[in-house]
Amino acid sequence: MQEDILIQISNKIKQARKSKNATVQELADLAKVSKGLISQVENSRTIPSLPVLFSIIRALNLDLNDFFKDVTLMADVPKVITKKPKDYQKFEKETTKGFTYKRILTKEIGNLPIDIVLLELKPGAKRKAYVKTEAYEYKYIIKGSIRYTIGEKEYVLKSGDSLFFDGREEHTLANIGKSTAEMLVVYFFIPS
Repeated sequence: MQEDILIQISNKIKQARKSKNATVQELADLAKVSKGLISQVENSRTIPSLPVLFSIIRALNLDLNDFFKDVTLMADVPKVITKKPKDYQKFEKETTKGFTYKRILTKEIGNLPIDIVLLELKPGAKRKAYVKTEAYEYKYIIKGSIRYTIGEKEYVLKSGDSLFFDGREEHTLANIGKSTAEMLVVYFFIPS
């Protein structure tokens, strides 16, 4: 099955940046965008506008025709999609130790990009800084115990619990259990 165009573009940008030994911050400075935007683009978490995408491509000194020549659209979008765990794509979303992200599926439904991810947190893993996401976030705890802090309020979630919130609110999380925690995460990206 072909990858979605968003994932293809994200992967091309990340590979080109790494091949040039440039940091996310260096690319952001050259493209005149934020480091956070580059990170979100590289991790298929946001779709840049065309002017921003062209700015990123130019900052990488890439030819537009070469950049897009291997990007393919899915000719027929299947009505049913199945995925096996071996098909989940591991990706780096943040540098927090003990966090493992695996992308199950990214799709655009209507004009709303949706990203479905499996997140594993090792015992004691926690994000120290608060983050914001340009998406509504749904979390379903498959196993383990997680503490989410959204703003100043804390939520303790255990296997079978779920949480839905506006990711534009500052939030952080931690595995408060003694074993690896696992959760299904669905990001409903907010069109810009």
